[in-house]
Amino acid sequence: MSEQEHKVLKEQRNRRKRVQHIRIGIITVISVWMILSIVITCILCAKVVSLQKQINILTGDYDSSTAVSAKVNQSASDTADIKLTQNTSDKENLATAEDLHKVYLTFDDGPSDNTNAILDVLDDYNVKATFFVTGKEDEASKAAYKRIVDEGHTIAMHSYSHKYSDIYASKEAFQNDFERIQNLIYDTTGVECRYYRFPGGSSNKVSNTDMSEFISYLNDQGITYFDWNVSSGDATSHAFTADELVENVMSDVVKYKTSVVLLHDATAKTTTVQALPAMIEALQQSGAMLLPIDEDTTVIQHVSIQQ
Repeated sequence: MSEQEHKVLKEQRNRRKRVQHIRIGIITVISVWMILSIVITCILCAKVVSLQKQINILTGDYDSSTAVSAKVNQSASDTADIKLTQNTSDKENLATAEDLHKVYLTFDDGPSDNTNAILDVLDDYNVKATFFVTGKEDEASKAAYKRIVDEGHTIAMHSYSHKYSDIYASKEAFQNDFERIQNLIYDTTGVECRYYRFPGGSSNKVSNTDMSEFISYLNDQGITYFDWNVSSGDATSHAFTADELVENVMSDVVKYKTSVVLLHDATAKTTTVQALPAMIEALQQSGAMLLPIDEDTTVIQHVSIQQ
């Protein structure tokens, strides 16, 4: 082999080595990038799940229907022995074959466009319900407040801001928020609202202030607060179908003489609107009475205080 041929062969070998090194480098970079992408994706997914849970709590999509306990500050009263108790006895409210089922459809977090859609459905079936509204002062929301009242439904309070950190910061903060929503409803509709639902329910674990302070305040104002004993599931992060929402409700209302059903009419709750006609039809076919909350309604509360 001539020196020239040897030189060419050597250059070819060196070129192959360089190409091989480049190939290995590219494969290594791609492999590291893929591994990092998987790790970052897993971390982001975990963060998203955690943030969704926090969002659910902060926006009120917190379902505490299974919780029946809350903290009690025994020093809240120097003269009274305050006891926190589960208010509704399952035994007293359990239905027998002969009992008539009374069902109260309640909608939280409105008004929104879905509120009007729900009102349309209720009107089609001549059914009255209860709307636990938040504070909104735009003209469309005020029109929704008026429509709720004008069409014979019960309008009730679900706080003004629906911001847990603000509402439950202190008794004074709760009082200010309460007066704001009560005044807004009165100024808009002429109704002095007497019903309230705590964001997260009376048994929520979000409030940093003892819930007995807020319960005592409402009791002193002559306000009746309602929780729920049947949940449709539309408050959870799980995306139930319309059929599943109906099944969730129907599987529980048969258990009780009085069922207060938790539903939502916020902007995102379009599935609730879709489920409502089938839900009403199923309830009517079962023989249940569909009613709005009034002074004769059996009070459903997760917890209450006794003095």
